[in-house]
Amino acid sequence: MLARILVPVGGDAMGKSALAHAAALAHRHKAHIVVAHCRARPEDMVPHGIPLPSFARDTILSQAAQLADQEENALHDALHAMAGTLDLEETDRPDGNSASVQFVEEFGRTPDIVKHNGRLADLVVVEKPQRDRNLGTSALKAALFQTGRPVLMCPPGLTNAPDFGAKVTVGWNGSLEAARSVALTLDLATRADQVTILAVGRGEAHGASAEELQDYYRLRGIAAEIIHFEARNPGLALLEKTEELGAGLLIMGAYGQSHERETLFGGNTQSVVDKAKLPIVMAH
Repeated sequence: MLARILVPVGGDAMGKSALAHAAALAHRHKAHIVVAHCRARPEDMVPHGIPLPSFARDTILSQAAQLADQEENALHDALHAMAGTLDLEETDRPDGNSASVQFVEEFGRTPDIVKHNGRLADLVVVEKPQRDRNLGTSALKAALFQTGRPVLMCPPGLTNAPDFGAKVTVGWNGSLEAARSVALTLDLATRADQVTILAVGRGEAHGASAEELQDYYRLRGIAAEIIHFEARNPGLALLEKTEELGAGLLIMGAYGQSHERETLFGGNTQSVVDKAKLPIVMAH
């Protein structure tokens, strides 16, 4: 059951597109959104390894606290405005009968805040990293590797369609990561109007076939179609097939190899993260 959605903001976590897509899913599933503001501690703003007079240190701490207060107030104002625009009820006691949202603030680094709040979320929603600006990578990485939950990655600036989540594709190769993504996103597949399994290549040795996944879905009342195809770059092919089918959401496993290895040498997941122009739900 998709009941609690986490959207981290602040630090290197960006939030406008993420909140819009979280709101679309919240309305579809009558879920509650927790917007967690990652607020830097004033002491983290003091240069390390540089001796400072006490008055200079106190001045930096005071200015850092004032800057953090201004950022928090601006985020609060932005949240109130977006909540109204997205028709979200603001409450810290959701009843499960309508889409709602609350704002929480925690001191610390983005990965720590994501880890703390994400492990009891049904879905973590982050924006696609902007590697050229060094933004968003730590939020996505923490969500994937530190929470054990599925992660929805939204390209920045992308506005959600009214039927977001209605047509879904599922990337399948029989891998452990793909199996986890399927198991953790059953509610998304159940509420979708159309589910298509995209089976790339022969799949993993001794892994379940696409037809077996189709039967797994059928037992849960999900009627899924299968498309088999070959591709030199499976990650990019999944994006292309999803767009060809007019689906607004791709579900797939993430990082069969380590994040660092794929970042340096390339890989299917990193290709998707770098090139995606549509929302992706991933699980590791």
